[in-house]
Amino acid sequence: MSNKTKKQAPALSKNATKYLRGMAHHISPLVTIADKGVTENILTELDICLDRHELVKVKIRADREERATISEQLIKESKAQKVQSIGQTLTLYRANPKKPVYELPK
Repeated sequence: MSNKTKKQAPALSKNATKYLRGMAHHISPLVTIADKGVTENILTELDICLDRHELVKVKIRADREERATISEQLIKESKAQKVQSIGQTLTLYRANPKKPVYELPK
């Protein structure tokens, strides 16, 4: 699978995180995780969304402890970075080196 070859990016700066939170405010969740939890299909869909959009909201329908576990698993598997997590919504960012969507502040 392609996401195994991607490296974890360096941590986002405070300014970059703040910028991405502002950009994420107006987007809707593209991936929803419900009863079946994290499946191979979910990971594939998340990978495609991150490649195309860079900034993706994930809706996690689970209790608080399970959401934390799922969030960690998604971050690890997708090599993305957590921008923020509010309630059932997790916002992830992974830069696309070939076709960048966002130019992050330093």
